[in-house]
Amino acid sequence: MTIKLNSLGLDKDPKDTKVVVAMSGGVDSSTVAGLMKNEGYNVIGITLKLYDDTKEISKSKQCCAGQDIMDAKRVANKLGIEHKILYYQDKFKQGVIDNFVESYLKGETPIPCVQCNQTVKFKDLFEESKNLNADALITGHYVKSITTNNETNMYKAIDENRDQSYFLFNTSREQLNYLRFPLGGMLKNETRQIAKKLGLNVADKPDSQDICFVPNGDYSSVIKKYRPAAYQKGNIKDVNGKVIGVHEGVINFTIGQRRGIKVSDKEPLYVVEINAEKNEIIVGPKKYLAQKKIKLKNLNILCKSYELKEELLVKVRSTGKLLKANIDLNKDKATIELLENEYGISPGQACVFYKKDNNGDKLLGGGWITN
Repeated sequence: MTIKLNSLGLDKDPKDTKVVVAMSGGVDSSTVAGLMKNEGYNVIGITLKLYDDTKEISKSKQCCAGQDIMDAKRVANKLGIEHKILYYQDKFKQGVIDNFVESYLKGETPIPCVQCNQTVKFKDLFEESKNLNADALITGHYVKSITTNNETNMYKAIDENRDQSYFLFNTSREQLNYLRFPLGGMLKNETRQIAKKLGLNVADKPDSQDICFVPNGDYSSVIKKYRPAAYQKGNIKDVNGKVIGVHEGVINFTIGQRRGIKVSDKEPLYVVEINAEKNEIIVGPKKYLAQKKIKLKNLNILCKSYELKEELLVKVRSTGKLLKANIDLNKDKATIELLENEYGISPGQACVFYKKDNNGDKLLGGGWITN
């Protein structure tokens, strides 16, 4: 006997299937809530309040601010679904903001969106959904999920410009089997068209552009707020160790940065190393940014071990291209050997693994770049 599965890959009638939709107040999660409601699922919308608003933050294009919470509530009322607000400011401060600040002080370039997904969104919200006896947690992320024999795998979205799989590499196997991503097979303009058909007030709302707790992209102001002593002058050196300038604090720099160095030479200069312990910035021509070997820590593997023994595709930044590579595993650490040079690889970023199959680019896992 063949069991008929619903659109979420579950063997239950939609009306008997309870789902939690993470509603940020944006068009993507609002559209997902509308789709689930229209398909007959028992929908509960949950919005997270992650930080206390300021005038600067409320004016910028971000998620999880006061206006977004009101938008989510309006959408829930329009759709006629239950809506809850969870107040996670303390958890967000400890799990995301503190980590962000400490990472910059170490000379790294952190990715708070991964930390947010790893902690409050997919850990605490996951637990809350389980407590509500929900059958699945649904989000508006642009990734594909394909469920076979009760196991879900994640793939890059068909909309290459919107794909968010890089930010979800740290999802656990248990979480992934419980999560669903209905927008992975859609283009962004299709999502907006659906929102308009549903009569949602957020159909034309601009996308979030900044890190949610960083007003207008000014991350150094956040670090100054929490750690004012971080602004310490130090030396800028060339690759031969010669002092060629002075900086106002290592937190103002990232690997590969060209603008804002305020030191000139016959060739354009880039930040090639940040030595936080010595409070030094090392700069040099672009050729010194070329890398083929990357060290990783804290791996998260979402595939069978044999899949990592073949040639992989890896991504070393969210906006980067897929690069051919080989991996040498050592428990929760790894060495990645790229088969071509890549430039501006920075500690604190993630290296995410993929492999092409019949369904697209399958996410295999990833790890944090140490050097």
